Amino acid sequence: MPAPLGPGPTVAELLDFVRRTAADPEVVASLPLDPEGRTWSRLDGPGGSEAWLIGWPPGTGTGWHDHADSIGAFATAAGALKELSLAARLPTDGWKTLELTEGIDRSRELTTGQGRAFDRHHVHEVLNESATEHAVSVHAYYPPLPRIRRYSRTGHLLRLEQVERPEDWQ
Repeated sequence: MPAPLGPGPTVAELLDFVRRTAADPEVVASLPLDPEGRTWSRLDGPGGSEAWLIGWPPGTGTGWHDHADSIGAFATAAGALKELSLAARLPTDGWKTLELTEGIDRSRELTTGQGRAFDRHHVHEVLNESATEHAVSVHAYYPPLPRIRRYSRTGHLLRLEQVERPEDWQ
């Protein structure tokens, strides 16, 4: 069982932060965009949260993943992003492959100014499906990401492929 979060920001506060930051043209313009790969810069998030400004070239995405014990929010600052997610709470540990049931897939398009918040263990994939336009987004997590679990998905099978920790992202 994870330790209590303590006095950190709520998902509503994280969502408010990412929306306000995504609406700031100066912050959005500060991110250098690369035509080949995603770019990012660290931001000062509210209440000890971890926050990022991320650039998405056309056709890029995250792959299926979760943010483990962190709550979070993200908002699109430019362009459009598509989020694919699972409307089910998955077991947190002790499994390598799960067979998913019918009807748990969700899809939403987040255009400029739109955002969404999520609770712990939210499994999703975020994509820039545009063939020509960059997208930019703002993300915030609390507590700062202790790990990210990456998954592969084939039909109704979800397979845990890798667990990353902050030292893996340096």
